[in-house]
Amino acid sequence: MNDLKIFIITGLSGSGKSTAIAAFQDAGFYCVDNMPVALLPKFLELPIQGDSEITGLAFVMDLREKGFLSGYEAIFESLRQKGCNFEILFLEADEKILVQRYSQTRRYHPLSHGKSVTDGIRIERDQLRHLRESADQIIDTSCYNVHKLKSLILDIAQKIKKFALMKINILSFGFRYGIPHDADLIIDVRFVSNPYFVPELKELDGEKEEVRRYVLSRNTTRIFLQKYLDLLDYLIPLYEKEGKAYLTIGVGCTGGRHRSVAIARAVFEHTDKPNRRVEITHRDIEK
Repeated sequence: MNDLKIFIITGLSGSGKSTAIAAFQDAGFYCVDNMPVALLPKFLELPIQGDSEITGLAFVMDLREKGFLSGYEAIFESLRQKGCNFEILFLEADEKILVQRYSQTRRYHPLSHGKSVTDGIRIERDQLRHLRESADQIIDTSCYNVHKLKSLILDIAQKIKKFALMKINILSFGFRYGIPHDADLIIDVRFVSNPYFVPELKELDGEKEEVRRYVLSRNTTRIFLQKYLDLLDYLIPLYEKEGKAYLTIGVGCTGGRHRSVAIARAVFEHTDKPNRRVEITHRDIEK
């Protein structure tokens, strides 16, 4: 795994390390939170299934592990001598911001030990001073919300390898069998004339040319598609900008066999572009 880029995420408690590692995971990194530093060399020797599809590795290491401070320096130096390509990201924030975050989450600081949150923050900042000085990047998250921090981490990941694009799934379904709970956007196309009531089309599905022609040639469908595809063209880049990893667009009709299938296919063909990862699923086409 020496060829893979490795990020060590560390820093002050409450500074956003959980958000950072979640962003790395969305970017295709293999991630481990609270990795014991002594196990890192052995872990890096292990084969990882699907290694060729992994963008890199990201580990959160901090003072939650008792032996971190005493062991990290020698282990990091040993890994560098072996040619491991890793970068230390040190996250921090203003003391008042950290106190506010702890107040909002009602969590205890791991180093407070009966003292105040402020005392815990100051102790941790002092203990991590040397590590901070050796970090490759110091990120002050005082002015970042979750979305801004995630966007920043995704930018860092993108410099290592082209960012794994947001996966879009176009899902046709039948309302008769329930609304898909994983859908982010749902459009109801039961206003379209139903091929089910056309004898020669009833036994066919929406992937057949005859059914597609019947559904898509309707003036109502053409106007709808023009407006809906314009909406998707506006929304999808906004979801991508927010760092969303998956977007499921549900297209539903009564039974999920005719209208929703044909329209979902039209949405897929419009959305599927070289710079996107788009799939199509027909949940109820065989029912």
